[in-house]
Amino acid sequence: MNFHTYFKGAEPVETCIVGTGSFGRSFLVQSRRVPLMNTRIAIDVSAETAARAIASIGVAEGEIAICRSREEAAAAWATGKHIAADDIAIVLELPFGVVVEATGHPEAGARHARLAIEAGKHVVMVSKEADSVVGPGLALLAQQQGVVITPVDGDQPSLLVDLVTWAELLGFEIIAAGKSSEYDFVHDPAAGTLTSNGVVIDAMGFAGLERLREAGAADLLEARSRAASAFKQHLTPDLCEMSLVANATGLRFDRDTFHAPIARIGEVPSFLSLKEDGGVLDAGRSLEVFHCLRAPDEVSFAGGVFVVVRCEDEESWTLLADKGHVVSRTGATAMIYNPRHLLGLEAATSVLAAAARGVSQGMAEPQHFVDLVARADVDLPAGTVLTAAGHHHEIEGVSAAILPACALGPQAPVPFYLAANRPLLRPVKAGKTIVLEDVELDEASDLLKLRRLQDAHFFG
Repeated sequence: MNFHTYFKGAEPVETCIVGTGSFGRSFLVQSRRVPLMNTRIAIDVSAETAARAIASIGVAEGEIAICRSREEAAAAWATGKHIAADDIAIVLELPFGVVVEATGHPEAGARHARLAIEAGKHVVMVSKEADSVVGPGLALLAQQQGVVITPVDGDQPSLLVDLVTWAELLGFEIIAAGKSSEYDFVHDPAAGTLTSNGVVIDAMGFAGLERLREAGAADLLEARSRAASAFKQHLTPDLCEMSLVANATGLRFDRDTFHAPIARIGEVPSFLSLKEDGGVLDAGRSLEVFHCLRAPDEVSFAGGVFVVVRCEDEESWTLLADKGHVVSRTGATAMIYNPRHLLGLEAATSVLAAAARGVSQGMAEPQHFVDLVARADVDLPAGTVLTAAGHHHEIEGVSAAILPACALGPQAPVPFYLAANRPLLRPVKAGKTIVLEDVELDEASDLLKLRRLQDAHFFG
């Protein structure tokens, strides 16, 4: 596709970034270089934090206005200044077109998206935490208001939806689709170490497991997983992102927490193929995640996305394998991939698609197939606050799983990020899925209100 043709005639789009962390700042940086996009408004928990983010990309201090009211924001806009504020409500009357919600906070993300949609703004939703709870409902609300809500290019859900729908358009049979986990597993056989996210462990147990040879895929997967047991291999953010893809595409899950193989790039279509083709999957059209296994001097998958497709014509795929395409060891399947996600540096395509073309990079129509839910890994006493913390917004002692969607009810599994930061009303045993009546919810919560509206639409 020629992007200049696709966006020909588009007017420059004014945007507002909400959340100026790593993603938000990268968006601010690149927005200064995108001819069709301008970002003069930044919102964060404090106006001063937002102002520092704007200043960090080279905007002079005298060109930044800290605004604490609608009137101050309107005056700053009229004089061409950049605006820093601590509440999106202060700026929603300004004449910009798109809100980029990048707080990563489920409750705040839901509120910001709702207010923006009600104000007639398009929304680019970076905060997958809120999206996993009320994404279909926000899509429905946006449709009713005549605006667009879209996942963001630069993160895996949007990029994978793009690759999946491309493959479907071309008539490929999809066996699996997914992403690599955020952190590679770097194996150094000379040093006898395995490194991931800066943590180094002894990996002498990896000897003989470096390559997929004659061993069965399932046996090798299990052996590698044991050898790397010091590393967490099922991450909540991966499950969260794939739940968004499931709701956008209708793809399913072979396991509710993934097989999550530790695999070299060239091994992926061998692992993530059907059992009758030498892989580990019981069913096709399965969403998955793999941990990219590589040597220190080998290329990374860089958190990219992939589809594994059936090789329907042997002659064609032999030709493609000779050109370097990744084909399984049996020749039954092949992997097609996009080894990148560039955070806010490539988010502008989502902004422009919404504002100039009126289209979402996610759901074609609002639909709700799965929920990301919470399971206790340890016995949790009553009164435990399910605090979501750290870069990955995970909850200590709780893991995530993906189940078929259902309406909220006393015994229904509670969505993971609806439970986040809430206290338990009663104890939950290890291994049990946390249900709605286990958690003390706030009836004033935007997230809860939107979820109930969503349930009313999809479940009656």
